Order: sequence, then C-alpha cells, then structure tokens
Amino acid sequence: MKDSKEYIKSYLEYLEYEKKLSKNTIQAYNNDLTKLANFKSDLLNINSNDIKEFIKKNRVLTNRTLAHRLTVINSFYNYLLNEGIITTNPCYNIKMPKLTNKLPEVLTEEEVDKLLDINLTDKFAYRNKAMLELLYATGMRASELTNLKLNNIDLDSCVVRIMGKGSKERIVPINSTTIKYLNIYLNVYRKEILNKKDSEYLFISNALKPITRQGLFKIIKKECLRAGIKKNVYPHILRHSFATHLLNHGANIRIIQELLGHEDISTTEIYTHLSNEAIKKDYEEYFPRS
Repeated sequence: MKDSKEYIKSYLEYLEYEKKLSKNTIQAYNNDLTKLANFKSDLLNINSNDIKEFIKKNRVLTNRTLAHRLTVINSFYNYLLNEGIITTNPCYNIKMPKLTNKLPEVLTEEEVDKLLDINLTDKFAYRNKAMLELLYATGMRASELTNLKLNNIDLDSCVVRIMGKGSKERIVPINSTTIKYLNIYLNVYRKEILNKKDSEYLFISNALKPITRQGLFKIIKKECLRAGIKKNVYPHILRHSFATHLLNHGANIRIIQELLGHEDISTTEIYTHLSNEAIKKDYEEYFPRS
C-alpha cells in the first residue's frame, strides 16, 4: 500500500501533466501538503477535526493564506475521491476563512515614468531599462519575464510570445520605446554581460545566469528607491499598473483579459474596481462640495 508521500507525488504529477499547472504552483501545493503530512502521517485516515486542528495550529498565517491552504487540501482529497482511493472528502463542511477583497496597489503613470527613467550608465542599467520597459509594456508576470528566451521576441513584428500559466501561449504587442531599448540591450550590452558565453535566455544576471524572480524583485526595489517611490513595490505591481492604465485610457476589458492571459474575465474585472476607486478619489478631491 502507498504511503502519504506517494499519494502526494501522484497528485502533483496529475497537476503537472493533466492540469498543466506551472512549476511554481505545483511547488506551493507540495509545500502545503507536506506540512499536512508532517502533522498527520497517514493522510488516508484523516477527518475534518484533524484538518481543523491543523489549520488552528497555523493561526499566525493570514486568512488568505489559510484559505489557499484549505483549497489545496480540498483539491487533493477530491483527487483521491475521484480515483476511488477514499470514499469521503474530510474537507466537506469546513468553512473557509472570511476574506476581504483587497485591491492591488498600482503605480500612477507619473510614478511609472520616474521608475523607467533609469540613469543609463553601464550594461546592467541598460538591461534593467529594457527589462522594466518590457514588463510594463506587456503586463506579463515576473515568472513569464524570467523565462523569456531569445526566440520569444520578434522585434521586426513588434511582438513577444509569452508562455503563461498551464503552458498557454499568448502573443502580446510591444511599443516602440520598448523595442528601442531591447535592440540596444540585445545588440550591445547583453553580449557584454555574457562575456563571450552563450545563453538562450533573454535577460542575464550579473552571475551570467538567467535573471531570477528574486533578482527582478531586488532590481525593482532599487529603482523605486532611486525614483523616490515609497509604495510597497513588487514585480506584479507593474502588471497591475499596466492593466489599470489601459483601462483608464479606454481599453476594452476583453482585450486586457487577452493581454494578461486571464482565463476568466472575472479575474480581470478587479481592474474596473481599481479604476472606480480612482474616480471616487478624484471626485472627492476636486468636487467643490465633497
């Protein structure tokens, strides 16, 4: 008979090969299920009280993280149920923690201009300029940017081919400013960074390896500090800003959905709420009787 680790492994393989989830998502699922297995070694003999006790021991986490963990556990047991390995899902009747719909923070267009006004003094500054211009111009995820290869960029056709979640590909246009700095980076400074070495990846780190998400995060932090932006910044903030600015300038939400690679329109609709928040803020600030 299989032990708990083998059932987790089978489930993760199902997520990878049948559900086509990303490596990062699968790793997050693995982390949550491993924690559950460490709490209760026999995952087939577990009941709702055990899961409640497991959640109770993790009260230091936010409600959003707890809700995600419960979703992972519920999905795992639904898989075992569908495979005929168990007869009931122990997650049934367990209430999800209450979540508040927290809107993501975005940069203003002026803040984006300041962020992208990088002092181009060396090869790494030119790389950062090309990288952040592309991140904002396409709204791609940090993981999508760090996985970009040379053959994903077609500067003649002004497009980038992005491999999104679930290995779903989308084609996103690139603006002339981004193309300009990508050309400079590719034709001059990428070669200098690689120092006669070779790589199929587009953006190269100081260590001559593909840039990592952590490396990208540090670069954005550093450039925001230089630009005097005091918001809590992270790579996804440029994705949120891209979508919000498009919407503010009249772009169709279906087009934004396609550009972002959202499967469900409801995921994209959060940006309409962001836009409404901005309208209310301006109304309260500028209407004389507010």
